[in-house]
Amino acid sequence: MADRQRILVLLVVSLLALAVLPGSVAADTRAGGSVVVGPNETVNEDLTVMGGSVVVEGTVNGDVTALGGTVVVHGTVNGDVTGVGGTVEIGQDAQVAGSVTASGGSVRIAGTVDGDVVAGAGTITLASTANIGGDLRYGGDLVQESGATVGGQIVQDDSISVGIGPIPSIPDWIGALYGLLTTLIVGALLLAVFPDFADSVATTATASASAAGKAALAGFGFLVVTPIVLVLIAFTIIGIPVTILGFLAYALLLVLGYVYGNYALGRYVLRIRDVENRWLALVVGVLLLAVVDFVPLLGGLVQFVVLLLGTGALAIGLYARVRNRRGGDDAEASDATPSNESAN
Repeated sequence: MADRQRILVLLVVSLLALAVLPGSVAADTRAGGSVVVGPNETVNEDLTVMGGSVVVEGTVNGDVTALGGTVVVHGTVNGDVTGVGGTVEIGQDAQVAGSVTASGGSVRIAGTVDGDVVAGAGTITLASTANIGGDLRYGGDLVQESGATVGGQIVQDDSISVGIGPIPSIPDWIGALYGLLTTLIVGALLLAVFPDFADSVATTATASASAAGKAALAGFGFLVVTPIVLVLIAFTIIGIPVTILGFLAYALLLVLGYVYGNYALGRYVLRIRDVENRWLALVVGVLLLAVVDFVPLLGGLVQFVVLLLGTGALAIGLYARVRNRRGGDDAEASDATPSNESAN
């Protein structure tokens, strides 16, 4: 297959794999332990922020999307605010021209919101200074202090999720079907473009008990160590863009590792029956995990093990490819360098 075709397929695989990840495209993206938009600072575009604590004291002429341990808005936002954190607060001096969507352990509205407020939390507090121009839809316990005003309706909606973002809940079977189809499609593309590499990854994961243990250990190391390294990089001067791209790559590799784990499981099962068929192995692995997922406790444990095995085997395979390529480049460089005897 031509290089252009391989690149196109890789792009498609990446888009499909990242389709399960929530995200937004913003002109200004920031990350760090503590991220502050100062009182004299103006951001003339959408702002996306990730940090241990996020504080917006200045002016944002766009939407604000914030994820952190605490998310506090004290300034002016001439757009919408979406906040997810342990605590989300729209402070007393805050002015939000659009709507507010908030989720966390607790959500507090004390400022002015011209649009609607949708909040999912253990406790939603409307302070006495709160002024909401539109409707309030909430999931959780509402505390409305005397003096708080809501221009529209106040509606309790149990379908609003608490802690992971105020979105309507999706039936379990739809999520399961979506995951199954996505895994099959991504797996089929990987088998079509890199069949030999897929076989080597499956072999690494299931060749023997020691090989499986090595792959699982590598997967666990990748799963735990990589986020720590990326967060540490974020504290360097040029580290924020690297951290953001690193987390995207990290998520992509986890998704691909899980797909390869499905394939490895199906291939192992078929080999017990002395059957060799890549496509059938993929289908068998995906369907087996889909069925096991309905078993309480066991389903989650099996999927986690498959994720570790697939991700670890993928990491080992990629490392081997890079090492072999470097070895080949060094050998070519050595051959291209004339010896002292020939030079003389």
